[in-house]
Amino acid sequence: MRVFTKRRPDAPEGFFEAEAAGLRWLADAHGARIVAVLAVEPGRIDLEALEPARPRPEHARELGRALAATHDAGAAAFGVPPEGWAGPTYIGQQPLTTRAGGWTGWGAFFAAERVLPYARRAAERGAVGGADVRVVEAACERLASGELDDGEPAARIHGDLWNGNVQWTAGGCVLIDPAASGGHRETDLAMLDLFGCPFLDEVLAGYEEAHPLLPGRQERVGMHQLHPLAVHAASHGPAYAAPLVAAARSTLDLPAGGGR
Repeated sequence: MRVFTKRRPDAPEGFFEAEAAGLRWLADAHGARIVAVLAVEPGRIDLEALEPARPRPEHARELGRALAATHDAGAAAFGVPPEGWAGPTYIGQQPLTTRAGGWTGWGAFFAAERVLPYARRAAERGAVGGADVRVVEAACERLASGELDDGEPAARIHGDLWNGNVQWTAGGCVLIDPAASGGHRETDLAMLDLFGCPFLDEVLAGYEEAHPLLPGRQERVGMHQLHPLAVHAASHGPAYAAPLVAAARSTLDLPAGGGR
């Protein structure tokens, strides 16, 4: 097997080890194909090398069906880390909070650990203005109230599923670079929607075949995009401020139960 090696001499504690733990946990679901971890040590991870190929609609539909199986493998609670991993976790270059006990309520977890820390970090760095942060905080207050929770159990999610982390190969789609934890299955789908995914309609169709989504998913996309938009505002600056506020306003406009 050909090897692809990632190195980072200045990697923070557990950086590549957390990636390996997330990849193995996702692979244990026997759903979406996950890049194989060959070796890991501080500052380095060896992965199977993937040969890129042109996106194909049949592979997109297969990805949707397989991703549903990954999500359905579940997690003990919202916000738990990959099973067996007790170290730090990350999304991109940013720290990601996970905890062994997790959260029972999705909205409270999502607001406190997936949106507010990054929105406030973005504000501290001047990427998001004070008035805009207050709109995000208002959306988080609504999330924390639980009135947008839908009763779905914690899913085993990739957590950073933008198109760049979906590798198209001749044999189908392979997922890389997760920020895996217990979360809501629609968050992965919303991230594919946010940054563009070839044949996204086919991905969603395959997903619906395997595990239908609750009615009103499209109206909830902005709510689930709050996390990646806040992360990007904190990491990449003010270009993400307006989309973040728009997602917060769409969250505030949702009926109780999220439109289901």
